[in-house]
This record gives sequence, C-alpha cells and structure tokens, in this order.
Amino acid sequence: METLKSIFYFVLAGIFEIGGGYFVWLWLREKKSILFGVIGAVVLILYGIIPTLQPSGANFGRVYAAYGGIFIILSILWGWQVDHAVPDKFDLIGGAVALVGAAIIMYAPRGH
Repeated sequence: METLKSIFYFVLAGIFEIGGGYFVWLWLREKKSILFGVIGAVVLILYGIIPTLQPSGANFGRVYAAYGGIFIILSILWGWQVDHAVPDKFDLIGGAVALVGAAIIMYAPRGH
C-alpha cells in the first residue's frame, strides 16, 4: 500500500510540475495571457508541496532522484498527448531505463 501511495504522489507531482511549466510556457512562448503565467506559478508552488507527502522514512534526496525517472516518463507522455510529438524508440528506451532506475532508487530493499 505504501508503494502505491508513493507512486500516486510521484505521478501527481509530475502532472503538477509539467502542467505548471506548460502554462508558463504558453504565457511566455505562445504569448498567452498573463493569467496562464499566474496559474502556472500557483501549480508549480503546489508541485513543490506534493513530494513532502511521500511516506515517512523516504529522504529528500532519494525522493527527488527517483522522481526524476517518473518525470521523464510523464514528460514523454505529455509531449505525445498534448503536443502530439510521437515518441521514437530512443525516447521509449531512455524512458524505460529511467523508470527502472527510479524503481531501484526508491523501492529496492535495504537492510536497515
């Protein structure tokens, strides 16, 4: 159950980080209203809070290192679904490697 909760928070953090960044991108790069920038900033602040919800016992460095792998996968999926940038085989291979690395960092049994 703790692992599922942890994965949920990783995915939620990724959606908030990528979504918030995307709103800022739209504001600055696509010349959308400043409201997009404000919404993006608020979402990015919330993103900063979400990793603190990881189960107790998870340390900051490990959580953020593992989150990097999740972020890579979610970024590939976001690009595919939102920007219609179909991932190629190297995106998929790299994403899989990152995901395996994240799982090892976060969930490998340790002898404590």
